[in-house]
Amino acid sequence: MALGKAGTPGTSENRLSPDRLFPVEPEVRAIARDLYDSVKSLPIVSPHGHTDPRWFAENDAFPDPSQLFIVPDHYVFRMLFSQGIDLSALGVARLDGGWSETDSRKIWRVFAENFHLLRATPSRMWLDHSFQEVFGWTGRLSAETADEAYDHIADCLTRPDFRPRALFERFNIEVIATTESPLDDLKWHRMTRDSSWSGRVVTAYRPDAVVDPEFEGFAENVETFGGLAGEDATTWQGYLRAHRARRAYFKSFGATSSDHGHPNARTENLSAAKAEDLFQKALGGTCTPDEADAFRGHMLTEMARMSLDDGLVLQIHPGSFRNHSGQVLSTFGRDKGFDIPTRTDYVRALKPMLDAVGLEKDLSIILFTLDETAYARELAPLAGVYPTLKLGPAWWFHDSPEGMRRFREQTTETAGFYNTVGFNDDTRAFSSIPARHDVARRVDCGYLASLVRTGRFDEDEAYEVAQDLSYRLVKQAYRL
Repeated sequence: MALGKAGTPGTSENRLSPDRLFPVEPEVRAIARDLYDSVKSLPIVSPHGHTDPRWFAENDAFPDPSQLFIVPDHYVFRMLFSQGIDLSALGVARLDGGWSETDSRKIWRVFAENFHLLRATPSRMWLDHSFQEVFGWTGRLSAETADEAYDHIADCLTRPDFRPRALFERFNIEVIATTESPLDDLKWHRMTRDSSWSGRVVTAYRPDAVVDPEFEGFAENVETFGGLAGEDATTWQGYLRAHRARRAYFKSFGATSSDHGHPNARTENLSAAKAEDLFQKALGGTCTPDEADAFRGHMLTEMARMSLDDGLVLQIHPGSFRNHSGQVLSTFGRDKGFDIPTRTDYVRALKPMLDAVGLEKDLSIILFTLDETAYARELAPLAGVYPTLKLGPAWWFHDSPEGMRRFREQTTETAGFYNTVGFNDDTRAFSSIPARHDVARRVDCGYLASLVRTGRFDEDEAYEVAQDLSYRLVKQAYRL
């Protein structure tokens, strides 16, 4: 059945335009298409993400379409919640054990009935790509097609070729990095490593739970942390040794990076005495908000110094007001779609760390932002001169075709291409990974085509840059 004027959903052989996201001018589009053809089949390097390492360790089938596409994905359910749909009705578990929908088909039907809310969003694009390219379902999701789509995808998920390791291989993933707390024993990574499977799944060191005095249970976390490291982490020097020990442990499971999600980009380079004083206040729960912020900032500098010793790439992604709704946090917990971007200063905030280590050629620091106003004014000029700094890709709320294009337009003139690090997908939604990389490659190829057509550089250079942005830069930046 074809689409009528009223938008009646129908099914066609292929709903995704092969020229999606390319420029509309015919000559530029032709160049973009050729550039894209040269990179579309390159392996995926996913150096920063939040997929569950247990998937690859146990290689069990994904339970059902709702558990795959809806329940774990705040990109999806936050939009539905904004229109008055309760998270419990979407299967998101309550902390108090209260009612949450467990019938996955009912969850899917609510999602399908409201699929129109995602029109023109990146999530819609990723979902359409996943439905068609991963699962071979070419309809448009709606109330009328909900059961058809559910049954089709659910049937696929029963097959061996839709299990995590098989999809990993089908997606042409060369390496994927998950992200774990220093309190994690990495048992799933151990299980994967000890298996006969050859897929490369590594971890990343995310120490927020033991460097942020305002993190829930900070003192208890530090005590546990010390026990895992075999150190008395309640002393300042023991605490630093514990970080070095846990970083080494993470490196033994393939880690090449650490990952720091702070409220802002503040860094400090405090004396040992001042740092120890703040640390003891943090353990005692007596830090003022400014003191807690100063301690977090100092720990970024300490982590940078440790990176000089052990080679881990330091990722800083600041500027999110985490868990903005206290009511949602207390009812459903963290990471439920209520992290909101804030304005972020980089020039002054990063100076203490850069004064300490910013000219070290062997140190690699990757900066992310949720504040696009900082691209041309602060981030590109900083990365365009400090040897340690590179710019992470358009991230989170800006992980969109428009956001990726703005990133290139505002940073290339000052930082060039080679002070950026290619693309990473930063996702919990496994089946969206090829879609996200495909979007990035299409947008970059469209941008490069426009530079060729306007005489900014030659076409052979554009092919080389396309390869760099799609594959080479990320391997180089993350030491993979």
